[in-house]
Amino acid sequence: MLDYNVPGGKLNRGLSVIDSYKLLKGQELDDDEIFLSSALGWCIEWLQAYFLVLDDIMDGSHTRRGQPCWFRVPKVGMIAVNDGILLRNHIPRILKKHFRQKPYYVDLLDLFNEVEFQTACGQMIDLITTLVGEKDLSKYSLPIHRRIVQYKTAYYSFYLPVACALLMAGEDLDKHTNVKDILIEMGTYFQVQDDYLDCFGAPEVIGKIGTDIEDFKCSWLVVKALELSNEEQKKFLYENYGKEDPASVAKVKELYNTLKLEDVFAEYESKSYEKLINFIEAHPNASVQAVLKSFLGKIYKRQK
Repeated sequence: MLDYNVPGGKLNRGLSVIDSYKLLKGQELDDDEIFLSSALGWCIEWLQAYFLVLDDIMDGSHTRRGQPCWFRVPKVGMIAVNDGILLRNHIPRILKKHFRQKPYYVDLLDLFNEVEFQTACGQMIDLITTLVGEKDLSKYSLPIHRRIVQYKTAYYSFYLPVACALLMAGEDLDKHTNVKDILIEMGTYFQVQDDYLDCFGAPEVIGKIGTDIEDFKCSWLVVKALELSNEEQKKFLYENYGKEDPASVAKVKELYNTLKLEDVFAEYESKSYEKLINFIEAHPNASVQAVLKSFLGKIYKRQK
């Protein structure tokens, strides 16, 4: 079960702990430091595996990372719910085994608990907003999209790896709230990119066929389309968004093109980048700046 669900992704979150710690230290890491930062990286990958196993059940998904979702594997089924709980319970065990004697041990436990709670809240907002059988586009707005993204993705994908590295470097997280704000902003930008690529990215590049339109997702694109549409276009969106029918999907994409959403995204992307760079360069600590710039460099103008 662990071999099926924990490895297999891009491992970006886990690797970011090691990269960030190295940049904070400003020198190469010794074997012990590589081991400990890797252990924290794996804790984040375990957290990710736990979320994905349960998320796939809730969404009724079919594939994940190029293989059937765990609950769809023969003889697994709903045992996957308990497997999700087992995955989640590995985190405190790993932390206890390798970090119990560290002065920041309690802070690590607090951090993982808090981020798990925030992510579960994001998932809840997402699920109750996209409730099947209650397809109501009027619920969708930029503030709602932003809340879902911040809580469901940004905390655990962007803030958590850097927060782990900061704790290892002996820093007090309460003194780095501006770092958290910048990373949450970066996570929001990352998700908007994801929403954009779901529709406009080439499937052979992004590795999947986007289904946000069929799935009635609260995507940045549909929120923007609602904002820019006249009454007639809105009515058209209400009629076609969230339908499995390929003709309806094509109509929605056609409307996105009419509204020039590719240009709207390009403008959003350059403004976000500029804003983030200004925030980062205003930070007093050069090594923290290096961590944040390295994160931004990985995601700016990505194609997948």
